[in-house]
Amino acid sequence: MSYVCKDKIILTFAPHINVLLTMEELLHYVWRHKMFPLQPLRTTSGLPVEVIDAGLPNANAGPDFFNAKLKIDGTLWVGNVEVHTRSSDWMRHGHDRDAAYDNVILHVVGDADCDVCRSTGEPLPQLVLPCPESVRLRYEELRGGEIFPPCYSIFDTLSRFTVHSWFSALQAERLEEKARLIADRLERFGQHWEDVFFITLARNFGFGLNGDAFEAWASSLPFRAVDKHRDNLFQVEAFFFGQAGLLDEPLTEPDDYYLRLCREFHYLQHKFTLPAPMSAARWRFLRLRPGNFPHVRLAQLAYLYHTQQSLFSRIMEAQTPDEVCCILTACTSPYWEEHFNFRKSSPRHEKRLGANALNLILINTVIPFLYAYGRHKADMLLCERASRFLEGLKAEDNSIIRQWSATGLPVHTAADSQAVLQLQRAYCEKRDCLRCRFGYEYLRAKEKK
Repeated sequence: MSYVCKDKIILTFAPHINVLLTMEELLHYVWRHKMFPLQPLRTTSGLPVEVIDAGLPNANAGPDFFNAKLKIDGTLWVGNVEVHTRSSDWMRHGHDRDAAYDNVILHVVGDADCDVCRSTGEPLPQLVLPCPESVRLRYEELRGGEIFPPCYSIFDTLSRFTVHSWFSALQAERLEEKARLIADRLERFGQHWEDVFFITLARNFGFGLNGDAFEAWASSLPFRAVDKHRDNLFQVEAFFFGQAGLLDEPLTEPDDYYLRLCREFHYLQHKFTLPAPMSAARWRFLRLRPGNFPHVRLAQLAYLYHTQQSLFSRIMEAQTPDEVCCILTACTSPYWEEHFNFRKSSPRHEKRLGANALNLILINTVIPFLYAYGRHKADMLLCERASRFLEGLKAEDNSIIRQWSATGLPVHTAADSQAVLQLQRAYCEKRDCLRCRFGYEYLRAKEKK
């Protein structure tokens, strides 16, 4: 359901969600894709306008489109284009006093309610561009559909090239976003790649549910202090479990191992003046399988930290996913082969990371670091290795991937599944259909009918 309110369209879609869509967004889309009316375009003063190139969209400050090419009354103009709902928005936004807008060659509006000029006082040509009713209705249909994704009906008509090119762009977007997160962590931790790699690795050992808790825990670790005792697995475990707040649990009958860990951690606390441990309440256990309990994951991380010196450097040198898996295949100390927590023992079982867990760690930790480190070092071989790894790993298996696979899209590799996750989170969940290639194809398909 939808209705129009002056210059804004209110769209209702999916249960109880409203989206406020300004007419300006639709005008942007119409101009960008040259969905012009059949009659000749003319300025408000009657001069003919021919659009040779609509220009490049600008997502930052400044005019909306850069380097447009237009013919106005037979004269070729090259410059920028600004789009507004009404002409008066030019003054309301202060463009008439801003020299950065003096290179605008055309003001595109839905309603010309006044004349406008540049900061020099020179009049600016204006074009009234009506938003076609058919485009508006199709867009409401796209944004208002209760079936998800609403554009699924065109997927079987898309060429392999269209899907592949959009997926490639989405994969690059996702890698860039992850690289920015790594850069932010590096800024906070003094550009120490080894530390930040371990923090990111720890976050992904949380496998979603405990990701935030693992990152907070790893960020609180005094790495230089831990390094001094790295050759002693028991002391590494004391650091890890102590800082995680899991040595403060109220146990009715603590075993000898737990008591020894407590004594060791108290000694290390005093020796290094450690920061306060995080609260054990931050760890989540509901609906977790025992093998995913934080205790088990911390024991695996402790074993990995103890056995793999220069972990980050070794990972960056690995040439294949199999080599990485050999490095990251962590087990635990003997105690954790018979425990999932400190409360009671369990049947003896070696607790190694499974193939699916290793696949997720490769996708969410190793590959983003290969890409980020390659960008940092200007080493395209590392970036290419990141892409090669993605294309060689199997797709993730979760509800989002299964949902999209059911639409008929080819989701076979990790590169495909990462593209789908980016599509879901950066476009579909935000209903940003105007920037989506599938949304564009949907509108074009409808246009042809």
